[in-house]
Amino acid sequence: MFRLAPLAASAAPLAYGVTAYFMAIQVQLFDADTKVQNLALINALSAVAAMVAQPIFGVLSDRTRSRWGARHPWMLVGTAIGTLALISAGFATNVAMLTVCVMLIQFGYNAWQGPFSALLPDRVPERFRGRYSTGVGIGVLLGAVLGPVLASFFVKTIPLGYLSLAGVVLLLIVLFIALVPGIDNRGEPRKQFSLMAFLSAFWVNPIRHRDFFWGFTGRILLFGGYTMLSAYSLYIAQDYIGLSLNQATTLVPLLGLAGLPGLLIATAVSGPLSDRVGRRKPFVLISGFTIAAGAVIPFALPSVLGLVLQTIVVTIGFGAFAAVDQALMASVLPDPEDFGKDLGVLNLAATLPTTIAPLAAGAIVLAIGYAPLFLIVGAIGVLGALAVLPIRSLR
Repeated sequence: MFRLAPLAASAAPLAYGVTAYFMAIQVQLFDADTKVQNLALINALSAVAAMVAQPIFGVLSDRTRSRWGARHPWMLVGTAIGTLALISAGFATNVAMLTVCVMLIQFGYNAWQGPFSALLPDRVPERFRGRYSTGVGIGVLLGAVLGPVLASFFVKTIPLGYLSLAGVVLLLIVLFIALVPGIDNRGEPRKQFSLMAFLSAFWVNPIRHRDFFWGFTGRILLFGGYTMLSAYSLYIAQDYIGLSLNQATTLVPLLGLAGLPGLLIATAVSGPLSDRVGRRKPFVLISGFTIAAGAVIPFALPSVLGLVLQTIVVTIGFGAFAAVDQALMASVLPDPEDFGKDLGVLNLAATLPTTIAPLAAGAIVLAIGYAPLFLIVGAIGVLGALAVLPIRSLR
């Protein structure tokens, strides 16, 4: 698990990164005049698919008993849906077709991520969770960064790009499932399944479980702020900095590579260090403030250099946060018998920003322009960092 989890964790973010890169280009090619609105619309609708998938598949996996364990069967189901949708997106000829494909991509890979995330509290002892979370965090960030980079090699052949990278994603997941088999749990007691289990998948009482609430809030703010910038990076490079489409499609992947060294260092250091000192909160605070500081750089420096500096600083902050995020979230789960469901809800805080944040960013850009977006993201970073302070079960 420790060796292969980072590879598996990179799969869904890789798919999302590829989709976001190609989708922005496709939307612009379909209708350049309404690109911001259409991109926001696609992300809004796919947010619904993401919101449904993780908690629902978490409930299903919590109640599954099989020779392959509780999680693995549903990982395969989600992977199959996501892979087919990813391939199909390359053949979309209009916004409506692309929207359906992106919704299924979000639904499928979120269905994979929910049961996969539940393996941490299922099988990783508390004293190793920081290190495990670091590996998973590195995988997540590498997937998100390398998705647009790999996609950029197929900018002239988008259908081939979707097909090739869907194969990469599928290989990463199948390797993990094959080499880290599930544990036969047919002899374990099972909660009775009911419609209420599905409905309750979307609700954790914030008064009874305050730590869970604040963990969710901090996570959605920090992931949301980061995603608001990355989702519109192609359009920011064109409409705010002044580059052409060809220049922007070249620059955006290079920005990811520029931030990669700092991201890897921050991620590799933060998780093990948090295990050693036995504290998570200080790392989240520093991470959030770093993201906030980096986010506002292009406001003062509206140039390619400003975008490069922003990417480097923000990814350092986000890397440090990602390294302790999984360990922190696993510590605020309310019910040991509902790890899959509760992690599904928490994972919405990581996956919904990939869909809701572009919608919010699009509304801001259409209403007041690109420049204020950087200040708003900076404020969101500060709020996300401060949200961990009320958590009582963590230091």
